[in-house]
Amino acid sequence: MNGKERYLGVLNGQAVDFLPRIPILMQFAAEHIGSNYGEFASDYNTLVKANEACAREFGMDQVSCISDPYRETQGFGSDITYVTDGVPRSTHPLSSDRDLSQLLAPDPLKSERMLDRVNACRLYKETLGDEYSILGWVEGAAAEAADLRDIINFLMDVMDDESYCCELMDLCLKTAIDFAGAQVDAGADTIGIGDAIASQVSVDIYERLILPREEKLVSSIKDTGAFVRLHICGDITHLLPGIAQLDIDIIDVDHMVDPVDVRKALDDRIVIAGNIDPAAAVFNGTPESIRVHMEGIYKNVGNPFMINAGCEIPSGTPAENLQALCKPVDYVG
Repeated sequence: MNGKERYLGVLNGQAVDFLPRIPILMQFAAEHIGSNYGEFASDYNTLVKANEACAREFGMDQVSCISDPYRETQGFGSDITYVTDGVPRSTHPLSSDRDLSQLLAPDPLKSERMLDRVNACRLYKETLGDEYSILGWVEGAAAEAADLRDIINFLMDVMDDESYCCELMDLCLKTAIDFAGAQVDAGADTIGIGDAIASQVSVDIYERLILPREEKLVSSIKDTGAFVRLHICGDITHLLPGIAQLDIDIIDVDHMVDPVDVRKALDDRIVIAGNIDPAAAVFNGTPESIRVHMEGIYKNVGNPFMINAGCEIPSGTPAENLQALCKPVDYVG
């Protein structure tokens, strides 16, 4: 059973040999092949090479196109500065001028950074075929709106000017739908949705303004035949009743969230991925402690489950610790 077969088996409710491993690697992967974050984020060839090398060396079942949240933002007109040892820096086109007409119209097949991600999907498909699952990625409408307005401005918008906020999020939603479709066409079998800002708002704001747009995005992705993985950094416990309405396939659970609460709140067909603390428990852990921790989470949460940290594996994590995280955990049917 190869990585993609194992991954699809769990998604389809089938017994597999062991749990799929789907950790998120970015700067770690770049540095592991002797590159750096700037090259990883700016050149899909480096991103693909780094992910493939880590998948083969550490034993992973999915390769991903994630690098940073500013792919769509550049398509809308932001200026990007690449940083050797950090996440790319982006301007926020609407931070001081709210006029939506100044935004460019992102095209996933023409906008430089969006096309780079599409090309990563295509290269994965050409070189790896069906050996691994391929994870594409888009920003949720709220997350992208926050990137365009800057976070504080966006959070003020949701309180002071809902009409403007919704108009902006609808532009972002259309771009996310188009971007997801282009990645699926290029070879992605799963699209991740990053909507981190959602964890910072109230239940009311989430369910009235953000959730309906997540529902439309999820539905559009599912219409392409791809699976959907939702990733909201932070504590989402208060959002679980709303998230339960989404037709997602996988949910990433951050370390401050009790995955047992997630299992109780969501449909039991949804895969829980996580939720070991990537810093305290992976970076600073030991292979032995990591194994005990992951096996304990699986025992408490049950199927369907995939091995993942609460978020990205940090740069500088000891290789033996990532190896321990990805060491096969037997599927218990």
